[in-house]
Amino acid sequence: MRTAYKCRVYPDPEQAAVFNRSLFGYVRLVWNKALADRHAAFFQRGERTSYKQADAALTAWKRTGELAFLSEVSSVPLQQTLRHQHTAFGNFFAKRARYPRFKSRDGKQLAHYTRSAFRIKDGQVFMAKTAGPLRLAWSWPGVDLATLDPTMVIISRDTDGRWYATLAVDTDQPAPFNPAGHEIGIDLGIKDFAVTSDGDRIANPRHLERKTCNLARYQRRLARAKKGSANRRKAKTKVAVAHRKVRDARRDFLHKTSTALIRSADTIVIEDLAVANMVRNRKLSRVISDAGWAEFRFQLAYKSARYGRHLIVIDRWYPSSKTCSTCGHLLPKLDLSTRAWTCPACRTRHDRDINAAKNILAAGRAVAGEQPGDACGADVRQQGFALLQSAVKQEASGATQRIPVL
Repeated sequence: MRTAYKCRVYPDPEQAAVFNRSLFGYVRLVWNKALADRHAAFFQRGERTSYKQADAALTAWKRTGELAFLSEVSSVPLQQTLRHQHTAFGNFFAKRARYPRFKSRDGKQLAHYTRSAFRIKDGQVFMAKTAGPLRLAWSWPGVDLATLDPTMVIISRDTDGRWYATLAVDTDQPAPFNPAGHEIGIDLGIKDFAVTSDGDRIANPRHLERKTCNLARYQRRLARAKKGSANRRKAKTKVAVAHRKVRDARRDFLHKTSTALIRSADTIVIEDLAVANMVRNRKLSRVISDAGWAEFRFQLAYKSARYGRHLIVIDRWYPSSKTCSTCGHLLPKLDLSTRAWTCPACRTRHDRDINAAKNILAAGRAVAGEQPGDACGADVRQQGFALLQSAVKQEASGATQRIPVL
């Protein structure tokens, strides 16, 4: 398996100048020029550009007088840029991503180095065509940098001016966690970030809401600053720093929460939420984005695979809130404002979120085949599989079979 170590980097002024002026600028230039040529070839001549053709075009650009300066930096990051663009177009044509866009100098800057463009000697990292080692802030005392054999090193600079180095390393599969003998269903929400089938509630920290006042003040300063001025660059940096603090706090919370859940249960069941569609609600888009449900599901997925746990994702249309977890009675309608309700069949009083978490767990058990009696198994699916047939369609129809009319 592949593991990435991301750490802070403190380049000296000479290295920073090389990265800023030459490396990031040239990588951005190659991406934009290759994208423009690929766009013109497809829409004007109806031709698709392969990676081999793009790489040959890069070699031809270096031989011209206008782009001869591309030979000043290592060719590896430039070729990796073409590979990533080729992959991006493959994802676009497969309808997995949107059309690739041009890169701006104001966004996050990246440069990918393969093994031929860097070396590690005596615990120090040396990058191609830079003088001296790159100073790293190594945060893993149990891992010796000198013994690592990275397959790739990614140098990046965030919009707030911080530098990072990501070392991708092929490692062995870690030992799985000891069996916990427990299963858990999770219902994600806004008021509470998550409610488990055990009745536990995980509070929503609302990181963005706590920083809204400071962020709005920095954005007002940015709007008043003159374009191209030094004050505008300073204001833009402050806005980026505020966003970075929110992003880091959210990521830290999601990692701690997902790790605690992975340790506590052998099987975890969640809903397949359509976050991209839910954020179209203008009244709830900010709080939904601040919760980070998609990132939380991603962390649960890879941590489950890494530590020997089982993650089940049920269908988003499964009526978990409207179904009684005691007798299975289904309400015809349940408003979002109703936080507790009484089952008309068995007279059981339900908390909306806890009841939904229990039903999610029951649906996941039906998918896993552990307790088929808890749910019919319809409208639930395991992660990566197609939806099963709906329970409505499984019911026997009262109509008689007739000859179809052509």
